[in-house]
Amino acid sequence: MAAGETVPPPLARSRSARGARSEFVARHFGVLSILLVFVVLFVFFSLRADAFLTAGNLVNVSRQIAPTIIVATAMTFVITTGAIDLSVGSIVGLTAATLGLLAKTGNPVLALSVTLAIGALIGIANGLLTAYGRLQSFIVTLAALTAVRGVALLITQGYSTPIDSTFLLPLGQGKFLGLYTPTWMAIASVAGSWYLFTQTRFGRYVVAVGSNAESLRRSGVDIRKIQLWALTMTGLFAAVAGVATATRLASGSSNSGTAFELEVITAVVLGGTSLMGGRGSIIGSAIGAMTLGIISNGLVLLHVDVYWVPIVQGAILVVAIFLNSKLFSRIGGSGT
Repeated sequence: MAAGETVPPPLARSRSARGARSEFVARHFGVLSILLVFVVLFVFFSLRADAFLTAGNLVNVSRQIAPTIIVATAMTFVITTGAIDLSVGSIVGLTAATLGLLAKTGNPVLALSVTLAIGALIGIANGLLTAYGRLQSFIVTLAALTAVRGVALLITQGYSTPIDSTFLLPLGQGKFLGLYTPTWMAIASVAGSWYLFTQTRFGRYVVAVGSNAESLRRSGVDIRKIQLWALTMTGLFAAVAGVATATRLASGSSNSGTAFELEVITAVVLGGTSLMGGRGSIIGSAIGAMTLGIISNGLVLLHVDVYWVPIVQGAILVVAIFLNSKLFSRIGGSGT
């Protein structure tokens, strides 16, 4: 030890450790809360439903909830800025239907490229109207929800289109290291989004737009571009979810993604992201989506009427919003 240095007394070190733990819990309260709920539900369904804790069931559940996780990671950016995107379910329906129709042309690369571009373009349109048109994102995306679903129904006349492309089907049905391709897509979206949200200037700007947009604007940052990119992300990621859904089912249907936006927003809010903006968590959103997935799967395995699933999810959303506004806002930090 160098001359003049002193060793902190044990009591001081203990208080410092407790303070660090308290700060960690406060900063990550939303994530820790939903993680606890997830663990409790996982244990409950493992004990009550014999088929729940099997490799086959867990692998299938991970594939089924992958689209929700993918879009929830992008929705975290949007909600953290203080906006919202209600059109993601309709984008899933339109892109799934588009992929099915374009796959019949015999050019799967073109079909996939156009499908993803459509999702991104809808996101750009939402972003331009919200950020540069100064319209409320709720109104803009609500209108898009209706219009985009209408386009999907129009181009398909309400019918599903079979997909038999050997190039496209592995995107929903292929396996690698025991997991389906959509699961790997979800893992990649969580990893990439987490890095973008927590380790880059863009992620810091997203949080700042939601917490103090005027201060960020005065510092010289164009907050409209941040809002535009966030909504473009949800459009693109919803298109990816549409591709994963259509190829998993080997059918492009305009009815895909019905009420999907409710599930995504529920997952994001459950994960501790504030609906008022300024606080978000990619990891929390992913755990929120997984929680909804095991609830749906567990209730089915317990032979509960399938119509109870949306009722339970709606109730969870109300509770999550209540906790978000009354509890998380007092305890949580910016998130992870």
